[in-house]
Amino acid sequence: MPTPPPAQLLRVHNFMVTQDGYGAGNDQSLDNPFGSAINPAVLFSWAGATASWPGRTEPGGSRGLDDYFTRDWGRNIGAEIMGRNKFTPYRGPWEDHADWQGWWGDEPPFRTPVFVMTHHPRPSLTLSDTTFHFVTADPATVLAQAREAAQGKDVRLGGGAATVREFLDADLVDTLHVAVSPVKLGSGTRLWHSPDELLDRFHMDVVPSPSGGVTHHLFWRR
Repeated sequence: MPTPPPAQLLRVHNFMVTQDGYGAGNDQSLDNPFGSAINPAVLFSWAGATASWPGRTEPGGSRGLDDYFTRDWGRNIGAEIMGRNKFTPYRGPWEDHADWQGWWGDEPPFRTPVFVMTHHPRPSLTLSDTTFHFVTADPATVLAQAREAAQGKDVRLGGGAATVREFLDADLVDTLHVAVSPVKLGSGTRLWHSPDELLDRFHMDVVPSPSGGVTHHLFWRR
C-alpha cells in the first residue's frame, strides 16, 4: 500500500518572548511595532546575527543552531496565520487605513497565502507572491482554510502572542519553537506566565543559544 502523506502540522517558529513571557509591550504604533517599552533588536539579535537572516546585506553571519532555526522558518510551509496586530498597528474598521499594506513593503517575506484574523472584513490583498486574506472566523475554521490553501504543506502560526495563545487554548498547535530573551518587560501581551503551562500537552526541550542571547524552547505534542 502507498505511504499516506504526512499530516499537515500547525507550527510556531522563531516566536520571541521576554523572560516573563511577553511577546509585545503596550502602546503598539507605526513607529513601535512591538510596543513602546520593548526594543525589537533585543528579541531579534540572535536571528539577525545568523548567516541565513533574510535581512542580511553583508556576507558572513553565524552558523550552527541559531542559523538552523532561522533557516527552518520557511521549510515546508504552505500558508501562514497571523493576528491583525501583526499586520497593522491600526485598530477598528479598515476604512481610515484602507491603503495600509502591512509592515513589509512591496515584497513580504511570506511567499505563501497569509490569513489575517480580524473582526473587520477587508478584501484580499496581493503583494508580489504573497496574498493576504482577512478572515473573521474562529481558529479552527481559519486553520481549515489555511490548510486547504497550503496544498499539503504545513501551516505556520506567526503570532502575535494573543493569537498563538488562542490557538493553544483551542488545542490546535502541533509544534512550537519559542526563543526566550533574558530581558523582562512587566506588561503587554503575554504568551505565558511559565512555559511549564504547556507540559500537560507537550514535551519540551530547552536549549541555550550558542550566542548567549536567548534560550530556545522546543515543544511537540505528547
